[in-house]
Amino acid sequence: QERRGAQLGAGPAMSDGRIEIVPMRRRHLATVVDIAAATHPRPWGRDLFAGELDLVANRAYVVAVDGREAVGYAGIMLAADEAHVTTIAVDPGAQRRAIGMRLMLALARMALARHATALTLEVRVSNRGAQELYRRYGFASVGARKAYYADNGEDALVMWARDIDAPEYLALLDTYTERYGPTTSFDLVPLFWGAAS
Repeated sequence: QERRGAQLGAGPAMSDGRIEIVPMRRRHLATVVDIAAATHPRPWGRDLFAGELDLVANRAYVVAVDGREAVGYAGIMLAADEAHVTTIAVDPGAQRRAIGMRLMLALARMALARHATALTLEVRVSNRGAQELYRRYGFASVGARKAYYADNGEDALVMWARDIDAPEYLALLDTYTERYGPTTSFDLVPLFWGAAS
């Protein structure tokens, strides 16, 4: 899933004064569900998010927090050496603060920490804003899934970013890390794969 018409993506424990990316925990779920309802035609419910948090062997979810309030979230699923972006959203009231960029940076760093070499996702063909965000992270369209979205039968573009462990891609991530703030979490990435509480 992706947030309709919004910026997406970010990175763990980055701050611009108030925004920080932290592991998603059950205490965040009420707000996360509200954000999902505000940004997706067919939003995930609390039980689905809670179930994902239990799958610690191959899932990782983060939230962007402003003070103590969640304002965005994102997650990935690992399969062999590929990481699939399962969901990403930014609260409509928190747009234009590079929260999406930070969330996407977090996902890329966490994928690398689990030795992934590629990222993939689906995005609505009409969501040009999301597609541009993904292109900034090296994603390219490789095809489409017809009538992928059940709410309106819209097609999905299938996008991939390959060789994310290559020096060029790592340099891109370093550039975004410098631009969007220092990180204190990437040396502690295993914490992002720990059990939810």
